[in-house]
Amino acid sequence: MPFLSVVITTFNEERNIGRCLASVKPIAGDIVVVDSFSTDATEPVCRSFGADFIKRQWEGYAAAKNFGNAQARHDLILSLDADEALSPELQQSIIEIKNTRAGETCKFVRLTNYCGAWIRHGGWYPDIIVRIFDRRKTQWQGLIHEHLEGIGKKDAALLRGDCYHYSYYSVAEHLKKTKRFADLSARELFSLGRKTSMMKLLLSPPIKFIRDYLLRLGFLDGRRGLCIAVISAYATFRKYAKLRTLNRCGA
Repeated sequence: MPFLSVVITTFNEERNIGRCLASVKPIAGDIVVVDSFSTDATEPVCRSFGADFIKRQWEGYAAAKNFGNAQARHDLILSLDADEALSPELQQSIIEIKNTRAGETCKFVRLTNYCGAWIRHGGWYPDIIVRIFDRRKTQWQGLIHEHLEGIGKKDAALLRGDCYHYSYYSVAEHLKKTKRFADLSARELFSLGRKTSMMKLLLSPPIKFIRDYLLRLGFLDGRRGLCIAVISAYATFRKYAKLRTLNRCGA
């Protein structure tokens, strides 16, 4: 059976990482964890699963993942986040790929758990992500929403089964991360020379809400669907407001 390396990045992920590692242990040739100096129990949990645990100063998602890929023993990489885990069906799909189509770029569907409930609408499902690839043929790019260079979703084979994503345990946690990511997104747009108008600032948030909550049926996820749509609209407003500030005042 061809071997596959699993690469995961972590920072204070003790509540998630055990679940992630347990799900990949049956299919991994080796496991590489790139950690940004966690202060909780992330390290002992990882070592208990036999993972190669490497501490490294944080330089961004793409840089951390590329570094991890380079430390792996095998060229075929499965890239996961610490708050993700493979379903049994997805595990079996990956085993079949290793046996019959080794080296093929693959994608799968991510199903997100939000505050204790699975979210199946509002643009959150199906969330298709490309995560199995040959490290000799591509690398990660991007400061925030990293992607594999030269590989699109249409270029990858779709595997059966879901990747479980345990995103947020509370609304407060969601808001905190949303603020950070919106600010980082604005800085990334600014670095690319992007600008925005007052009209875009004012219209984009309600359009985002209408699309996710009504057109993408977010209301079917109940109060959680409403909460997600509201925070997503707020994130859009914050991103463009921050970008306008950067355009006026600089970094």
